[in-house]
Amino acid sequence: MIYLSTGGFNLFSGYETSKLLLQNNITNIELSGGASNTEQIEKLLPLTSSCNFQVHNYFPPPQEPFVFNLASQDEQIYANSFQHAHTAIDLAEKIGSRFYSFHAGFLFDPKVDDLGKQFKKKKLSHRESAKESFVDRVNQISDYAQKKGIMILLENNVISCANMKHFGINPFLMTDHKEAIEIMNSTDDNVGLLTDVAHLKVSSQSEGFCKNEYLDFTGEYTFAYHFSDNDGKSDTNQAVTSDSWFWPFIRRDLTYYSLEVYSQNLEVLAQQIDLAKRMLYS
Repeated sequence: MIYLSTGGFNLFSGYETSKLLLQNNITNIELSGGASNTEQIEKLLPLTSSCNFQVHNYFPPPQEPFVFNLASQDEQIYANSFQHAHTAIDLAEKIGSRFYSFHAGFLFDPKVDDLGKQFKKKKLSHRESAKESFVDRVNQISDYAQKKGIMILLENNVISCANMKHFGINPFLMTDHKEAIEIMNSTDDNVGLLTDVAHLKVSSQSEGFCKNEYLDFTGEYTFAYHFSDNDGKSDTNQAVTSDSWFWPFIRRDLTYYSLEVYSQNLEVLAQQIDLAKRMLYS
C-alpha cells in the first residue's frame, strides 16, 4: 500500500490535511508532524471508515513543541519523547494503524528553531551511552506497543556533508547499515526498520558507504520505506522519478510504502502515487 505523508503540509493540522487529501481521492495517509490541534484526534476517528492511516514520528504534535529524541541524556527531553511515543501508539491503536515509526536518536538536543537549518555545535553525548539509552527505551516502548498490536519501526537518520564537517563526527544514530543492524539485533522482535531512501542517499555520500549495500544488508529487517529524492547533499524531499536510484534495490513485498514528497500541489502528489504504483507493481 502506498501512503502519502502529511509532512509537506506543516501549517495545517493532520486532520485538515487528511480532509484535503480525501477530497482529492488520496485515501492512504501517513500522519506526520503538522500544526498542533487538541481537537484533531477525535475528528480523525470518523475518517477511518474512508481511508487508511499510519502514524509517524512527531504526531500528534504536542501543544508545547520539542525535538523528539529517545537517545537524549536530558531527563526532560527523554520524558517528553517517551510520553509522546506512548501517545502516538494509543492513537495508532484507535485509528487502526499497524505500525508506529520514528527517527533513530542522536547525540545532542537541538532546539525546535534549529530544525531545517545548520545545527548549532553542541556538546555531544558519548555514542555508546546514547545508543544504550536508545535501545533500552525502544524496547520499553515496543513492549507497550506489542500489547496493543502495534509494531515499532525505526527510521534511519540522515547526516549531510555539511553537518559531518560542522561536528567533526557523526552525531546521529543509524545512518549506516552497520549501526542499523547492530540496533536491530539489540531490540526485540516487535521492532523493525523504516528505510528512508532519501536519507540513505545523503548519508552514503557523507560517510562513503554503498547505499545499495545498505538496502541489501538491511532488507530482512525492513518493514516500510519512505520515498523522496534529492541531490545527495541534503535531504530536500523532492519528487521521485522513474530514474530514482532506489527502485531496483528495494523490497516489493511490503504493505507500507510512503511518499514523503513535500509539495502541496495535489496533481503532482497524485502523479507521484501513480508513478510509485507503476514502479513497484508493474
